[in-house]
Amino acid sequence: MDLYPAGGERPRDGGSGDGVWRGSSHGFEGGHRVEVTVLDQAAIREAAERGELGALGGAHKAGYDRLYVLRDSRNPDGPRLYFTPAEWEAFRLGVLDGEFDALGE
Repeated sequence: MDLYPAGGERPRDGGSGDGVWRGSSHGFEGGHRVEVTVLDQAAIREAAERGELGALGGAHKAGYDRLYVLRDSRNPDGPRLYFTPAEWEAFRLGVLDGEFDALGE
């Protein structure tokens, strides 16, 4: 699962809107979907300084070199979920293995 544009550079910042937010091609009615971006160490530090990591568990993850950030495309300034690389990989593999399929029934 590639989260980056083909040939594009990795997104640097998911907090200020400078970064690249990627969404699934599978959306819900009205274009509603989940989007993800990746924060590198500099972007994590900047987001922490702006106080953006406090919601939903991001603050204690400020020491990581990379964080994966999820948001609701219809509420881009709303709450965000922050995943460490290990948490993201576990989530990604769970999706690929169909572990969450029953939740949509």
